[in-house]
Amino acid sequence: MKVMLTIHRLVFVLLVAVSLSTGKTAIADAKYNEIEWTQLMPADDLAALLNPPDFLLDIEDGEDNDNIESLSTLSESNETAKRFAQALQSTRVIDAFDQARIRLPGFIVPLQSDEQQRVTHFFIVPYFGACLHMPPPPPNQIIYAEFQSGVQLNTLLDPYWFEGTLQIAHTVNGLGSSAYTLRLDAYSPYED
Repeated sequence: MKVMLTIHRLVFVLLVAVSLSTGKTAIADAKYNEIEWTQLMPADDLAALLNPPDFLLDIEDGEDNDNIESLSTLSESNETAKRFAQALQSTRVIDAFDQARIRLPGFIVPLQSDEQQRVTHFFIVPYFGACLHMPPPPPNQIIYAEFQSGVQLNTLLDPYWFEGTLQIAHTVNGLGSSAYTLRLDAYSPYED
């Protein structure tokens, strides 16, 4: 199955994720440092993702070359495109976040559930639909988490706050790969 690179959607989602991640809540638990998703990636990766090569904007949704494999071929002679493709798959992390106690908002992508249908293993992602309907975010924008008590997930549309200790650890799954792992202490419904 081909992973479609709908560039217009990807750039739009990145811009939305950046704008949403800049909002702070008025009250945050002092035990955790509230962070933004964009802080988890090197600045040059973010700049590359927000500056796609011009030729990608001319590719219509659903065309034969509207996929990640074609991007690799098209980017061989274009440095901007090459850097964009690298940023889409970047596992580069910010070392200062290793063992940091953080709080951030996100969405759940279920990977494993218990007998009561509570999600026990999952990815935390910055925007709805990541890993499901479009190319997944780069690994440095995906966090793997396990929560043995499980999360009763009513819908994938529900955002949550997550609190815990972040670790630099690469996890690979059929839906994507993450460059970070969160030892989850608590989660709660997202509220501004």
